[in-house]
Amino acid sequence: MKKPILVVGSINMDLVMRTPRVPRSGETMYGEQLRAIPGGKGANQATAVARLGMPAIMAGRVGRDHFGETLLAGLAADGVDITRVERDETASSGTTFIFVEPNGENTIVLDTGANGRFSTRSAESLAGVLDRVELVLLQLELPLDSMARVIELARAAGRKVVLDAGPACRQPLPAFYQVTVLTPNEAEAEALTGIALRDRDSTLQAARLLLERGPGAVVLKLGAKGALLASREMTLFVPPHAVRAVDTTAAGDAFSAALAVSLAEGKKLEEAVQVANAAGALAVTKPGAQPSMPTRAELAAFLGKA
Repeated sequence: MKKPILVVGSINMDLVMRTPRVPRSGETMYGEQLRAIPGGKGANQATAVARLGMPAIMAGRVGRDHFGETLLAGLAADGVDITRVERDETASSGTTFIFVEPNGENTIVLDTGANGRFSTRSAESLAGVLDRVELVLLQLELPLDSMARVIELARAAGRKVVLDAGPACRQPLPAFYQVTVLTPNEAEAEALTGIALRDRDSTLQAARLLLERGPGAVVLKLGAKGALLASREMTLFVPPHAVRAVDTTAAGDAFSAALAVSLAEGKKLEEAVQVANAAGALAVTKPGAQPSMPTRAELAAFLGKA
């Protein structure tokens, strides 16, 4: 029987609207197709983990409100264990406003809500769960000191840790580099290193600098340019897949989840990055966050064609 992956992260309701472009200050613009879609980097990744055939335990915090009920019901419907999700009596559930442009690119405004009240005590309450999981997957949409504490506890328990370094963080805590795999996107890598990823040389430079800080490996998510794996044994550029982008929301979450599932299943790092790169590409072909997370069958079919 497969051991679960523990996903610690944000749980949000995404309010998504299509717009011709991002409005300028003081400008009123018409949008269309407003939808309320379950999201949050943590919840997206937990959903993807479950759809990819691995048991998933979600840890996070929602409000005791309509959005919270809807979000938990959606996770449970995908088979995610929600027993470690806390309910906040006073704060509302996290809400994200996402504006999607015709080329699929998006602009995001986030109200963290109950997510911001996931405390170090919340992190420490997961100590017993760590004894029965294969891997811990987390991001930076919850309070940073709480995420650092999760990493410390996971390392003490001998568990692999994959850290999706998003949103961008310019003042990372030391624990963020004590992980099995650190996987930022381009903007996040630039925030962490101060290096603008303009070309292959600067991308390599940023990856190597991050690697020197302590993680077992660095996997840069480069969007339409593919991905870069940097470890102490190898450097590997993974080319992109040619797909029609509909919505890039949560593509990085599909990538991180597929990477975590592959590593939990015992795949070598270079193979895990290949699988993750395909999952991220597949996610951009569908609108929405959690609705775009691929299933195991969809990913296998996509990889077979590729």
